[in-house]
Amino acid sequence: MGKKKKIEVKSPEDIRLLESEEQEKWEIALELGLFDKVVETGWKSLTARESGKIGGILSARGRQKQGESL
Repeated sequence: MGKKKKIEVKSPEDIRLLESEEQEKWEIALELGLFDKVVETGWKSLTARESGKIGGILSARGRQKQGESL
């Protein structure tokens, strides 16, 4: 199995090129106003609070989707 080509996100339009789970993460960062910070300095530059907020929203949306599919 070969490595997937990593898509570099530089603008909000690039988000649509990503896989769905990765898209959601970037979309949440955009909604929270963290998009530019992640583009400039990477995901590791986020504070624990910022990362937790993204993770919490991602988790809540996942649970919501599961509920809809039942």
